[in-house]
Amino acid sequence: MRAARLISLVLLLQNRESMTAAELARRLEVSERTIARDVLALAEAGVPVYADRGRGGGYRLLEGYRTRLTGLGRAEAEALFLSGVPGPLRDMGLGDAALAARLKVSAALLPELRDAPATAAQRFHLDAPAWFRVAGRPPLLPELSQAVWGDRVATVRYRRGEQVVDRTLEPYGLVLKAGVWYAVARTSGDTGGGAGGRFLVYRVDRFEDVRTGTERFVRDEGFDLAAFWDARAEDFERSLLRTQATVRLTPAGLRTLRHVADPAALPDAMASASAPDGHGRVTVVLPVESVEVAYSQILRLGPEAEVLDPPELRALLSDAAVRMHRLYDPQRRGSSSP
Repeated sequence: MRAARLISLVLLLQNRESMTAAELARRLEVSERTIARDVLALAEAGVPVYADRGRGGGYRLLEGYRTRLTGLGRAEAEALFLSGVPGPLRDMGLGDAALAARLKVSAALLPELRDAPATAAQRFHLDAPAWFRVAGRPPLLPELSQAVWGDRVATVRYRRGEQVVDRTLEPYGLVLKAGVWYAVARTSGDTGGGAGGRFLVYRVDRFEDVRTGTERFVRDEGFDLAAFWDARAEDFERSLLRTQATVRLTPAGLRTLRHVADPAALPDAMASASAPDGHGRVTVVLPVESVEVAYSQILRLGPEAEVLDPPELRALLSDAAVRMHRLYDPQRRGSSSP
């Protein structure tokens, strides 16, 4: 464990001119005291790492020092090549750069690990699009990718519904979700009446023009693309839950609810659960997308759930129960009647 951390520390310093003890501790998830001990151990092992004192100081490597990747084990080397995701990289116009990087990393590996790229490719393949969807690269994705990687301001034309609007954007990142590309960008000099300075999500296939010049934007270092996307995706999922169903559940029904309901609906449903009644049943208020969707979900709970509200959902399930009773009535077995 410590050996892996020491290698990570060296690679971090190799990729950054200088890092403070606090920054290293946060990246490696240890204390600053541990970082100090690790730096001392590296120095004793001959790694030229030293500390700059005073304001703006930190740990750094002797200029020109580079380490070969001789500390990688087989599992680590194979995992490194799994991170390539060649399809999306090609879509962004980074296929050649990714290939060159893989070749350089391969050359730095120990001889017995040179087959890591081939073994990784034989054991994992990413197919991002959902079933029954034709995958296609949005025509303007490479141009947008260049703006993202270069921190360049982009002037775009974007199709929003039936309208095409002009925008000046600061493209922060790209997200590939179920085969669909999205851009996360901050508005800048918005000419279409939108709120300037906010982070918004755009579908890349709806861009009709993307132009970049030499102007660069200053990236907000506190912006976390993954955290922003997770929060926005959760908000989107919750926005689909436009109505509610009041449901009385048996203990078995309550346990099964998490396999039936929308994941975004579960926290509110569980928070609304009443105390068990005399039969051990609890009542929850379940957020649902629509009565029709709720019908298909609650039907899967069978007799472990009783809908109390809304009346139209209760009527649908009541009708289903009557039809199922007729279908499974032992006296009608073998009958072809409806």
